[in-house]
Amino acid sequence: MFIHDLVEGLHSKILFFADDTKLCKVINTEEDSIQLQRDLDRLEAWAEKWQMRFNTDKCKVMQMVRNNASHPYILNGKTLGNTDMEKDLENLLDRKLSCRNQGQAAATKDNKIMGWIKSSIDARDENIVLPLFKSLVRPHIKYCVQLWAPVNKADIAELERVQRRATKLITGMG
Repeated sequence: MFIHDLVEGLHSKILFFADDTKLCKVINTEEDSIQLQRDLDRLEAWAEKWQMRFNTDKCKVMQMVRNNASHPYILNGKTLGNTDMEKDLENLLDRKLSCRNQGQAAATKDNKIMGWIKSSIDARDENIVLPLFKSLVRPHIKYCVQLWAPVNKADIAELERVQRRATKLITGMG
């Protein structure tokens, strides 16, 4: 799909990745808010021209500053919801651009996978459980770790608990 003309006439910064599009704008005045709404209107017109629609249920507004008056933004006739945290490329980012919830999210997902391994696989042999851990669990822990680097003691402890749970599944490693 060719979207090279999507950015024409926009005053906001636009970021693309696969099927995600992000519109970013510094809002200091009411005029800035109006300009952002105009950019949303241009995106809507572009989508209509090419017989496409943005999924407004997935479109959200995240304000990076606390005491900024919330301006209602509209796309496809629907007011966009506000959010304090959003998933971006499988990483949880809050409005301070912090990944403080990423460790807990990874541990929760991995604990579910470890539960599945424990209930589905009778063998506790290292040659079976270890490859499952390395291919199904570890990728969640290591994904973009340079970005969210677990420095919080609670996150580190939770991730270590996942690893200990895996070693207990292997006969002789517990």
